[in-house]
Amino acid sequence: MFMTENGELPPVAEPGDTAPSAAVAEALAEVEEQMMELAAYVRGAMRDAALRIDSALQPFGLKILRTLRRCGPTHASALAELLEVDRSVISRQARLLEDLGLLELAADPADGRARFLAATPLAMQKMAAVPGGDKSLLHGRLAAWPEADLQQFALLLKRLNAPDGAE
Repeated sequence: MFMTENGELPPVAEPGDTAPSAAVAEALAEVEEQMMELAAYVRGAMRDAALRIDSALQPFGLKILRTLRRCGPTHASALAELLEVDRSVISRQARLLEDLGLLELAADPADGRARFLAATPLAMQKMAAVPGGDKSLLHGRLAAWPEADLQQFALLLKRLNAPDGAE
């Protein structure tokens, strides 16, 4: 599900709009099917990567750790905003990650009441040891594609992810 900057869903065809041709409807169904397969692949790869780090690590916990690795120590509220979840989700996951020794809390020097979440050296070590390392989940599948195909695919994904579906 994609949201606009205002938190609304992108426009959807209205009831009075012209129905797509049979060929377009079939192509749309195939795109939807392929997107569902891609989403399942990504979910499975995230689950497998999380399990390789720790059998108790949940995929969303791995997403938090990867975000912290990329962004560095971050306030829980900023992390919640970045990952588009409620702060309570971050708090629950942070406790689990801390219990696993994968996350540490550090006082914010500018505000002693606030805490930064940071991936521990153990978390960094375990993430680096996962096969594929820092490569994205799709890197292996896309690395052999011709550059022109990759550029076209990126352009189409950008268009799909745009709030109005336009370029």
